[in-house]
Amino acid sequence: MTESDEVRPSESEPIRVLIVDDHELIRRSLALALAAEPDIEVVGEASDGQEAVELADRLMPDVALMDVRMPRQDGIEATKGIKASVPSTRIIMLTVSDEEEDLFEAIKAGATGYLLKDVQINDVPAAVRGVHEGQSLINPAMAAKLISEFANMSRKESERPPQLPVPRLTDREMEVLRLVAKGMNNREIAKQLFISENTVKNHVRNILDKLQLHSRMEAVVYAVRERMLEIT
Repeated sequence: MTESDEVRPSESEPIRVLIVDDHELIRRSLALALAAEPDIEVVGEASDGQEAVELADRLMPDVALMDVRMPRQDGIEATKGIKASVPSTRIIMLTVSDEEEDLFEAIKAGATGYLLKDVQINDVPAAVRGVHEGQSLINPAMAAKLISEFANMSRKESERPPQLPVPRLTDREMEVLRLVAKGMNNREIAKQLFISENTVKNHVRNILDKLQLHSRMEAVVYAVRERMLEIT
């Protein structure tokens, strides 16, 4: 996320964050960086996935920063557990490398995106605000690979039993969703469609409301899986 894309603090309730990592030094560094932000509140810390699921169920955080590899239960399994009990929680995976297999499994489990552990600590608050506002922390190249994988899965599942009816989106909402699937941010979509950024935000919000989802990446994955979008 660039500085120009940063989501600015709002006057509403602070964003409640759960930090999950088996290294205490990393947890404390993240907690200190986030505690300095008036619009963010660190509500808990966990050292493994099992503890993370238990804390999330009790604390109901808005955002969880989740290490991928931990003892007892890894971040991917913990993500599944948290999304099952607190589906509104947006989860950012913390990883030492952007290995496609790990990230694919994380997104499939319900993660909103990822941060590399060598990220500048000052960039973490902006990332938290971004996912809280529905953005996905995945670069366009990685997003394209992930979407392609989901498209392949969808083709292989063509004979599955009928699902619930797919919510209908307007033509404009479908245009926006196609551009989101290409990895475009709000500014780029606005320029492409000759509309304002606020209008783009409203369309994205309507898409998420209709699909009953919480992030742009979830919407794209859902649309590919349900064959609303064709990815070539």
